[in-house]
Amino acid sequence: MAAITSIDASQLGSFAAAITTLSADDTITFNSGKKQLLVLRNTTGGSLTVTVDGSAGTTINFPGAPGISVAAGYAIVVGAGLSVAVVLSTISAYCQGVVHLTGASTLTAQLFDI
Repeated sequence: MAAITSIDASQLGSFAAAITTLSADDTITFNSGKKQLLVLRNTTGGSLTVTVDGSAGTTINFPGAPGISVAAGYAIVVGAGLSVAVVLSTISAYCQGVVHLTGASTLTAQLFDI
């Protein structure tokens, strides 16, 4: 399990943007005070699904829909040869506690703090 370090994208001009190859279980740090963009790339010949799963995510409540479970995490499908991005604040209910990225070894990831 590796911790994926976020990349400060508020810099002027060009900057280094490390790419991490995912293993079976990696972690990221969700920072609700920043806009974070997670970019996932699939260089394999088959579709891969990564699950974003915060260790403290259980249920959330919305008017008219209380008690929705987020415990299983948020699945993101990345097709063969494709790239997918997600702004983490849009899935913040799944990013509570230690956030694990599981199930998609060989995907590459970058986490930008914008």
